[in-house]
Amino acid sequence: MIITDTGVPEEYIDRDEWGSEVMLRLDDGWCAAVDRDTLMCTIYENRPWICREFEMASYECEEERKEQGIDK
Repeated sequence: MIITDTGVPEEYIDRDEWGSEVMLRLDDGWCAAVDRDTLMCTIYENRPWICREFEMASYECEEERKEQGIDK
């Protein structure tokens, strides 16, 4: 959920069933801002607050990557 104004470009914003702004997900569940080749955020400087709090390479990050099958 996008809860602060960080400058996320409109093309990466969607609305959930309650009308809240969320990051756009592709049909397969991937965040639309992730580059599939590098697995890096293409809007890093303007990423939402939750992405700023989700520390790269943390336990939670590694577990999510395993669950999503995106370990490279």
